[in-house]
Amino acid sequence: MNRTPRISIAIIILLTLALGAALSVRGAGAMEQDEAGTKLAVLWTSGDPEVAHRVGLMYTHAAQRQQWFDTTRLIIWGPSQKLVIADKDVQAKVLQMMEDGVTVQACVVCATMYGLVDDLRALGIEVKPMGLPLTDLIQSGWDVLTF
Repeated sequence: MNRTPRISIAIIILLTLALGAALSVRGAGAMEQDEAGTKLAVLWTSGDPEVAHRVGLMYTHAAQRQQWFDTTRLIIWGPSQKLVIADKDVQAKVLQMMEDGVTVQACVVCATMYGLVDDLRALGIEVKPMGLPLTDLIQSGWDVLTF
């Protein structure tokens, strides 16, 4: 009696069971991610109007309007704060994004250095310390893009 076919069949059965178990675990992880939702935080630091108009704000707004993520947040940090106050087109875009559901926040430390706290708050932007909140977003699994 030849034992090779029995061993081959046994190996195939074991590999099939192992593959099925691996796919099952992978599928469970995907479900957990779906249940948790997807969250995007865009850290906008550039004072370059081209970066604002053609990349950072355009993508962030599209992500919200197209519902690519369950939650979309824009964090205005550093030189971008000066731009949002000085450039009325950028300002209008940020206000439209807020109207469309993007949460917009700004770092109070930077805003204080630039003397822009009141100007940013007048636009309806939440101005607060952002170091710890940004750290919490990163550590809790948010997707973070920086422009």
